[in-house]
Amino acid sequence: MSFEKLGIDKKFILGLHDMKIETPTEIQKKIIPLLIGDPVDIIGQAETGTGKTAAFGLPLLSRVDSNDYSVQGLILCPTRELGKQVAKQLFKYTKYSDKIFTEAVYGGEYIERQMSALSRPTHIVVATPGRLIDLVEKKAVDLSGVKTVILDEADEMLSMGFKKQLDTILNFLPNVECKWLFSATMPNGIKEIISTHLSPDAEYIKVNQDNFVNKKIKHQYLICDDNNKLNILLQFLKTEHKNRGIIFCKTKAATKKLAKQLIAKNVSTDAIHGDLLQKERDKVMRAFKGEKIQILVSTDVAARGIDVEGLSYVVHYQLPESNEYYLHRSGRTARAGKEGVSLALINQSEVRTIRNYERTLRIGFKQVRERD
Repeated sequence: MSFEKLGIDKKFILGLHDMKIETPTEIQKKIIPLLIGDPVDIIGQAETGTGKTAAFGLPLLSRVDSNDYSVQGLILCPTRELGKQVAKQLFKYTKYSDKIFTEAVYGGEYIERQMSALSRPTHIVVATPGRLIDLVEKKAVDLSGVKTVILDEADEMLSMGFKKQLDTILNFLPNVECKWLFSATMPNGIKEIISTHLSPDAEYIKVNQDNFVNKKIKHQYLICDDNNKLNILLQFLKTEHKNRGIIFCKTKAATKKLAKQLIAKNVSTDAIHGDLLQKERDKVMRAFKGEKIQILVSTDVAARGIDVEGLSYVVHYQLPESNEYYLHRSGRTARAGKEGVSLALINQSEVRTIRNYERTLRIGFKQVRERD
């Protein structure tokens, strides 16, 4: 099955070709034909890394009239990182098409700068909910022409406390024809949004776990005492030579501490966490993407919405809070068809968590030892 057979215009396929995207993923095969046709509401249950940005992004671009400079599409995202990534992907898809202008707006950035950007022709707005409401209240953006609204990672927006804002936004879109909701899980709050705001006839598409687990990732775990974990990590990094990767911690304090310890050992690294200002976070990400630093130490904020090419490994220095976050973290490696390693450094009591991952996520782990 090709993108052309799914109904995608050749001008967008050329953009995909430049990104080395040739074959549709499972969710793209299931959802694109539905969204390309008549206006429809859909619910897509799918994880990060399944290709859902293209699954909704390509049909959205197909619906935009490039000669009409009003905002026609709205994409709501939980984090600024995801919002920026989605906007960047849409820009890449349109490399060979008529100009379709996308603007990303989010908190942590000067609102005046975003108001100025929105005064230019804008076809699609990608936004975090709180910042979008601020912009609407300041009359900096007119959403009356929005025909398609997309909720990306809706469960994450709910867990971040955006339920009230989502209800507000969905209530002040008068001319919407299509509502597309994507969520990894279906908690009660998401079911409430669906029953309140989506059509009773909304199509429900679920991508099976087996179809979205990246088979190119080698999942490994190493059992060690907590007080020996840093030495084990340094041994692992030495075997990786100049390969690049992300090391995840569960807390901001642990992230800061580990980054300082690695820097003291002359490891080329920096940290990203919730205490950083937006400009500081952007500076670290530019350095990492530009290969000025080799390793990023991060809290789970970087597990969503950050797409850095060529990462060879992910290390779970501390296990995450949930199964979903394990998948989000691991999915930072083995991108674009390449192989990668996801290594968990655990103590003996955490072996049961690894067994839980194996059972619920249907992935196999290999135990490695220090001499490996």
